[in-house]
Amino acid sequence: MEIDSVRVESSVWIGNKRYKALLSGWYFSWTEIDKRNRERKTISVPVSEVIGVKEGRVEIQTQKKVEDTDLDFTLFYVKRNGHGLSWSLGRTQFCCPSRGVRDQWTTQLRTALKTHSPSRPHRLLVFINPFGGKKRGKQIFHSLVAPLFELAGISSHVVVTERANQARDYILKKDLTGFNGVICVGGDGMFSELLHGVIGRTQQEAGVSEHDPTVMLQPCDLHIGVIPAGSTDCVCFATMGINDPVTSTLHIIIGDSQPLDVCSVHYQNTLVRYSVSMVGYGFYGDVLAESERHRWMGPLRYDYSGFMVYLCNRSYPGLVQYLPADSHISSPRDKTRCLSGCRVCSESKERLFPHFDSSSSLYSTNVSQCNSELEGEWVTIEGRFKCVSLTCMSSSCPRSPEGLSPSAHLADGTADLIMVRETNPLGFLTFLHRHTTKQDQFDLPFVEVHRVKAVRFSLPPGEAEEEEEEYEKQADREIQTSAERELEDPEKLFCGNIAGQSQQHLAGWKERGSETSRLKRQGFACVPCCTKPRSVSVWNCDGEILPHTEISCRVHGQLVRLFARGIETSTMQ
Repeated sequence: MEIDSVRVESSVWIGNKRYKALLSGWYFSWTEIDKRNRERKTISVPVSEVIGVKEGRVEIQTQKKVEDTDLDFTLFYVKRNGHGLSWSLGRTQFCCPSRGVRDQWTTQLRTALKTHSPSRPHRLLVFINPFGGKKRGKQIFHSLVAPLFELAGISSHVVVTERANQARDYILKKDLTGFNGVICVGGDGMFSELLHGVIGRTQQEAGVSEHDPTVMLQPCDLHIGVIPAGSTDCVCFATMGINDPVTSTLHIIIGDSQPLDVCSVHYQNTLVRYSVSMVGYGFYGDVLAESERHRWMGPLRYDYSGFMVYLCNRSYPGLVQYLPADSHISSPRDKTRCLSGCRVCSESKERLFPHFDSSSSLYSTNVSQCNSELEGEWVTIEGRFKCVSLTCMSSSCPRSPEGLSPSAHLADGTADLIMVRETNPLGFLTFLHRHTTKQDQFDLPFVEVHRVKAVRFSLPPGEAEEEEEEYEKQADREIQTSAERELEDPEKLFCGNIAGQSQQHLAGWKERGSETSRLKRQGFACVPCCTKPRSVSVWNCDGEILPHTEISCRVHGQLVRLFARGIETSTMQ
């Protein structure tokens, strides 16, 4: 008998009220019956959103409490709150006329659950960052996440990280057989570690070189889940519309699957990083570089650094080349939003993978290593820019609900290139302020936005040589200053001469000067009275400073999958 044709119906009681319970097709519902045998309010739950079915009266609070009875069963399911973006655990206890009826209900509900939700995870690898955000990662997992996993019958192996890149290295090197996904309890930094680990491992197993900027990367089969617990949770907010640990956990449990574009960043023929939210040069790079000097301030350092960098009013020369995407499919200014079930993203699969056999899994078979996505005519723009940024998603967050590019899509194989040309401080402030409102931040004469498939950034001819010459002069000045400082201390000089190491001292000064110059290039001091404008900024790639200025970026469509479904609206519920 087909599961869609199974129909189970009986009278049940909730408290002292009688209901008619019905399992039919994809839904389980219960309707109140009044004393005159008339139907009243009906509550309907999709079988795909049922978390679990337990015999007896079961409560999940600080600890699990079970009252075993022969007639009762408890249903746990997804309950939407308010606007629908926030999810919580719904619980209803049903009392049946007999034990046989109770057993029939639990059996049929569990069978329907397995049939309608075959992609639910059964075993997960969980990484907890105990230092991220407000350092509540372990508390969030053990008090909110673990009880829900246990209720849903999901086993987990937990790793509490102790150093940077531990999660990435674990995924790259350890045996992951039997795991249906990897989960990060942390912020965007921890997510980035999992992203690099999952992509790197997939390419290794497929025999694909990540360092080749022209190769088509193999899509990843292992899902990634995000439990927000960091200073910034941009990825979680942009894919769910809310930063809430319980909501994220429920999305993981029911096996939601959201494809996600990833941008690879290369320097010549070497992979530098992957990005899913933003690669930013100029203002965004300067803010990150300045904030690294004030980590002791916590999340407040970003506000402080942003204010200081704004006062410096810098702009930078640059040569931007980009490969435009098909403007007939979508545009960064078409006023659409990438929501759950997005048509543009759904229709992009056939375009991104033209040789894909629909009878097999895209994420478990090798894709063709063709390079048709890089074909087309490149566009070149040269000028001075306040900032240049590339984003594969809206990059929305609580402070900027619309994000950097409100109409960007999660899985269409494109990114939005935003270029803000040199302008006066008031004009740039207007651009920044519009990110916090619903005003169009692109409707300004000095702002350009383009939907692209790839981007190359370089310094204009002559700028690179001038910059290197400036660094050498700066290093020489620092060497001379350091030498004069040591010459003023006869004891240090005497000790150095006795040891016969005067040449080593000079070499050390040169080395220290070069290193200081390099560090100042990446982590400069920004003050309101900046006397000499810098000619080169740094790249901010998802919260990490890149070591190179001239880079190339390429979008890989639907490269990874998240335990998410995109942002829902009230009409979808």
